[in-house]
Amino acid sequence: MKTEKEINQAILEITTKIRNEYPELIKYLSEMPVTIPDVDHPEVTIKVLSDYQESLENLLKKYSQSHK
Repeated sequence: MKTEKEINQAILEITTKIRNEYPELIKYLSEMPVTIPDVDHPEVTIKVLSDYQESLENLLKKYSQSHK
């Protein structure tokens, strides 16, 4: 299992790639359900971070396949 630091690094790399190569996707980053907590003080766990990383990877993969 990845550490919190490794997951955060992966998230940073994916978001940097999106910003540099697919800036049109930036607007979707803030709209992703995992980034909009439904509680006042959300608990950020490795599971939450992993889910967010996976959602970013899926967004990038689907978009890059359809916009070559």
